[in-house]
Amino acid sequence: MSNNLQIFALIKQVPDQSAKSGINPDGTIDRARAKRMLNPFDRYALQAALHVKKQYGGTVTVVSMGPPPAMEILLEAIEHGADRGYLLSDRRLAASDTLATAYALHCVVKHLGVPHLTFCGLQTTDGDTAQVGPQIAERLDLPQASYCEDFRIENGPDGQPHVIARRVIEGGHQWVKMQIPALITVANSYHPLAYKSIAGTKKVQALLRNEEEKNQVIKTVTLDDVGADPILCGLKGSPTIVAKTDKVAEIGGSCVVQQGEPVEHMISTLLQKTAIKEFLAV
Repeated sequence: MSNNLQIFALIKQVPDQSAKSGINPDGTIDRARAKRMLNPFDRYALQAALHVKKQYGGTVTVVSMGPPPAMEILLEAIEHGADRGYLLSDRRLAASDTLATAYALHCVVKHLGVPHLTFCGLQTTDGDTAQVGPQIAERLDLPQASYCEDFRIENGPDGQPHVIARRVIEGGHQWVKMQIPALITVANSYHPLAYKSIAGTKKVQALLRNEEEKNQVIKTVTLDDVGADPILCGLKGSPTIVAKTDKVAEIGGSCVVQQGEPVEHMISTLLQKTAIKEFLAV
């Protein structure tokens, strides 16, 4: 098996779940005001890519789409052990839905050269659709396995490498075998992202001191650079329309823990505090 595998991890910067974020008039998230973080599900995809690099050899490229601040998560990925990064950043991408996002990202992957393995997070915390990874695989005409919690690479009878993955399905799991190149979406039952490496942290510190060198390791590209049709991107290329948004809860509040008392006493206390005692019998 080749020890020169090309491995991609597609990651996204999302609003920090612990912080408040505003909503724009068109129903989209005001990402300029929101605190930012690496999508929690993409942490598993990055770990899977780094596992392949360590186990079988190769290089890990992280790819993201977003405004310039998304450079932060590419640097974070390099601290964990990724080798290089690409950021697709273009104002014409604003308000992209899953269809437009998948189109734009597949253009980036084609521009860079389809790798042996592409890993995506199961979904994103700001969309929760789990659609982008499979759509990219379809556009690239790649075999795909979604909801994967384990995998290995073996040479098949024809001498060509195959990936054997275990998928989470209702009531159990399913093993699938795919010829490489392939795309895998990684479930959150996979191994959590390991700590940042000392070598990776030192590399990022050096990059931050040398802008020219940083631009060699992490490149920013536009729609024009990757040959994407602007009509198929952003709001123009997004058939999804947000008709209405509602604020369903405020962050914060109080919590009272009841323990060490008889169950009947705790239930009675709960009913008294919630003022619904007259509706329930104990």
